[in-house]
Amino acid sequence: MLFIFDIMKMAVKIKNLTLILVTTIFIVVSSYIVCYLEPQTFETLFIGFWYVMTTITTTGYGDYVPATVAGKLYALLLYMFGITLLGIVVGKMVEGVGLYRKLKEEGRLRFKGKNHYILIGWTHKAKKTVEEIRLAKTNAAIVLIDNTPKAPLEMDGLFFIQGDPTERDILEKANIREADAVLIFAPDAIYDPISVDGRSLLITSTIESLATEYGIDIYTIVEIVREKHISNFKHANVDEFVLSNEAFSDLMAKSAIHKGSTSVFMQLLSREYGDNVWELEKSSRWTTYRDAFSQLQEIGANLLSDGKDFGIIRKLDEQIPEEAKLYIICDESTYNKIKMEY
Repeated sequence: MLFIFDIMKMAVKIKNLTLILVTTIFIVVSSYIVCYLEPQTFETLFIGFWYVMTTITTTGYGDYVPATVAGKLYALLLYMFGITLLGIVVGKMVEGVGLYRKLKEEGRLRFKGKNHYILIGWTHKAKKTVEEIRLAKTNAAIVLIDNTPKAPLEMDGLFFIQGDPTERDILEKANIREADAVLIFAPDAIYDPISVDGRSLLITSTIESLATEYGIDIYTIVEIVREKHISNFKHANVDEFVLSNEAFSDLMAKSAIHKGSTSVFMQLLSREYGDNVWELEKSSRWTTYRDAFSQLQEIGANLLSDGKDFGIIRKLDEQIPEEAKLYIICDESTYNKIKMEY
């Protein structure tokens, strides 16, 4: 009995791959042995395999039973060693699943997906951004990089990586080369705007060095605390800036002067409500902005801007460039209709 316990202890310490290999060999060899010992009972190798599996899994249907002494003795061997060995394999598999969940929760695994969004820094604004992205793109994959010891939020499609985003290996663990966009957030509590923006600048510089090294373009969006710091980010090729405190102050002021205006901005910024802002490419049917403006209006959409240019209402007769990024305001059903027709 002590000998069996010693074998169990040794088996538990064996590497998973070795243990699976030994178990597979034991099952296959046992299938041949029972067929050899009792060819009348176990007429084919599959029947022998069936008997071995139902025995070591303690299922025991009883449809095939050894009749000879040799067959019964080998059945005892299956009871003692086969059941124990398979039990250890199952235990290892359960342990592996638990270890995977633990490593994933602690952010120690590598993300291997593509066309995902990387969020750097967990804040209440980052949480809201996650919700907005999932509302706009239900199946979007999101990777969060933060220094928190465990994943701050459990959500399907949200992958957590724990670490310092200024380190290249952490960014590469998030598979930044295949990311659709990288969003960098300022912390919720801002005591020193210079340090906060300085940290964001260091992160963007690390991202830019990776982009230069691999010869790719990484789309980056940075939340900046002070507007005057924007010029310091331009050498890092940041694609978009979002002002933190200034934007909040502007909304507060507009809400006080033009009562109710905040709800308008909030509706346009959130996919949760009816009409939203959508991006369109130029249609072959449109030559001038007037063409686009008129045809979109007939469908039920308002042409808002061409990129950052909100003054297209004053130049409707000008031609639309091929690389134009047109933004419209409408509901989702109208937007889908426009995409199908144009």
